[in-house]
Amino acid sequence: MAKVQAPSNVGPGYWRVPFGRALIALIPAAIITFNGDHSAEFGVITFGAFALASGLWLILSGPRTLTVATDRSLFLISGIVSMVAGGVALAFHVGGHGFFLFVVSVWGAVTGFLEIYAGIRVRKRALPAKDWLFTGIGTAILALLFLLLPPNPVVSVGLFGAYLVFLAVFLPIAGLSLKWDSPRQRRGVPVPNDSDSL
Repeated sequence: MAKVQAPSNVGPGYWRVPFGRALIALIPAAIITFNGDHSAEFGVITFGAFALASGLWLILSGPRTLTVATDRSLFLISGIVSMVAGGVALAFHVGGHGFFLFVVSVWGAVTGFLEIYAGIRVRKRALPAKDWLFTGIGTAILALLFLLLPPNPVVSVGLFGAYLVFLAVFLPIAGLSLKWDSPRQRRGVPVPNDSDSL
């Protein structure tokens, strides 16, 4: 007898959310890769634009495609934090390398924790727990590296660019997995509610 999989707590259109996040990450990743200017100001502006756009995308698309209220709240908070961090970065883009390290570290710690927590809450479900955990851990590692690495703008901007490449490569794979597997997971299984989660 086939084992019935636990239901996912994302709607059928949720796969577009990681796809959108990947596209938003791809643009600044390409800009950093092909731009010789890896100054702190360039890094702050690039991060600010990315965080603002990705936060807005999460706010507009995430809550509409999640079926559990707690998950909607977590991603809404993450989107708001990203928009605030992006707005602050753009407003104080001449803050220097120390400011760049600070704003990315705080943003990465908060949003990384929120996504890790979201993944842990639904860890008994095949999708999308692993995707959320993987992305959240990657973001938290970025924050940690920004705190530990030597204060060199070229290294910091390059590291942020590498993180964006990670998102641009991983998130489309996660989105396609959700698109292909979600119908099979939800077949004949009721939509979960908060009582199903941790």
